[in-house]
Amino acid sequence: MAAIESPSNPLIRQIGRSLEERTHLLLEGEKAILDAVAAGASLDHVLHDDSVRPGRLALLTSTRPRLVSRAVIERLAESRTPQHLIAVARRRDVPSAEILGRPGPVVFVFGIQDPGNLGAIVRVAEAAGAAGVVGAVGSADFFHPRAVRGSAGSVLRVPVSGKVSFEPFAASAREAGRSICGAISEGGDNPFEMPIPERSVLVIGAEGTGLPAGAYRYLDRRLTIPMKSPVESRSTACCRMSPGPRRPAHARGSQRRTRAQYAW
Repeated sequence: MAAIESPSNPLIRQIGRSLEERTHLLLEGEKAILDAVAAGASLDHVLHDDSVRPGRLALLTSTRPRLVSRAVIERLAESRTPQHLIAVARRRDVPSAEILGRPGPVVFVFGIQDPGNLGAIVRVAEAAGAAGVVGAVGSADFFHPRAVRGSAGSVLRVPVSGKVSFEPFAASAREAGRSICGAISEGGDNPFEMPIPERSVLVIGAEGTGLPAGAYRYLDRRLTIPMKSPVESRSTACCRMSPGPRRPAHARGSQRRTRAQYAW
């Protein structure tokens, strides 16, 4: 089969539309692609330039790779210097009501705009046995390539739901028998001494701003991770969840900070 040279090729334009319309997600690099296959994702397309030998990948993914020009890779990829191999898979957005019905705590995030931080949160949520992660309007896309990389593939396994309004979600959480706990910078319960229950929702605020004012009236509990002075906050991605009391590690400096701290 001849290589696809032009970014204006009908197939490439069709793939571009599916990414723009967010019906599909882009996977960059062999590891991300193989993580997706291991998670049960079905790949619609696997594209590579002439620096890649596709035989092994075709065997592992059961999808026939297509040879394309470097210009095509650069047209579709998000990164400025993309890898030589990309794939396209259908997104798996799960309704928030379905996530609330699953066992384990649910994480709700407000305004986490860095895709890498969002991916790291999903990764920790999976490690802690969370039911899923829900994002408010204004948060990054769970399936942004950097979120997929930052999660080490967790967003392909953990149920996630984006662009969810908090008020009706909080009402549904209460109806589902879940308590709502919010992470605040000071004055809250120490989650290492008073862990939150499994049937709960943990609400995390955005970098720098914390929870929006309107969210506080929905909280059943407020949580604060104790830290040594003068540190007041940690990066959103620097978080820990535990089923019982644990001593938190000393906070470390970070260029990006947030009031969102949590544990269970």
